[in-house]
Amino acid sequence: MNLLTQERYQSILSMVNEKNAVTVAELAEWLNISESTVRRDLTALDELGKLKKVFGGATSITKSEGVYEDNVSMREHLMSNEKTEIAKYSATLINSTDFVYIDSGTTTSRLIDFIGNNQATYVTNGIIHARKLAQKGFNVYLIGGKVKSATEAVIGAEGIANLKNYNFSKAFMGTNGIDIASGFTTPDIEEALMKEAAVKRSYMAFVLADHSKFRRVFSVTFSQLKTCCIITDQVPDNRYAKETVIKEVIK
Repeated sequence: MNLLTQERYQSILSMVNEKNAVTVAELAEWLNISESTVRRDLTALDELGKLKKVFGGATSITKSEGVYEDNVSMREHLMSNEKTEIAKYSATLINSTDFVYIDSGTTTSRLIDFIGNNQATYVTNGIIHARKLAQKGFNVYLIGGKVKSATEAVIGAEGIANLKNYNFSKAFMGTNGIDIASGFTTPDIEEALMKEAAVKRSYMAFVLADHSKFRRVFSVTFSQLKTCCIITDQVPDNRYAKETVIKEVIK
């Protein structure tokens, strides 16, 4: 590897680790190189285990990601195609007799776009989610409590108290990270407690997460892997399939 290539690799890693997720176009413009060169570099760095190459860009593989969290508008555009396929499949799992919990999050929000069952009853802590469900004419209940602006989710003690009154047949959950040792994680303690309560009140819990969520760990664990099924586009590591049931929607 020549010095120029090493410098380019280091520049790419610096930007990826700083922003957590970047696109090929952003890297090409910043480094003043072609997008084909960026893609080759990302492939090489992915093989070296320095970052995670994803469709249209790359994400950081920092093991412990603490309390950092992008806002909803930023996350909505990441892994868009993967989220759509995950959402389409997940919508087919809802039956007319189901009492469904839908967690806040961008992939769970996408799920609502494909739900056609207007006989089931829906409960959510997502403000956007409740509005979308209501606009479709569905029977929906919004959990009350403190509103977290970054995720537009209802959290806090009041929300948890509300959840304890319900017994869901199915829950569709979001997550920030999935790790074999740490389980499903999220940066916010109050949001983690809401997620934990919802999973515990559900007969079946599904975590909707694209492959970029794997091998990431945030501050708070809300469930171990064995407690929930995972619906994803592709599993980046076969070891996860030994821990729980996983459905890959893209082969």
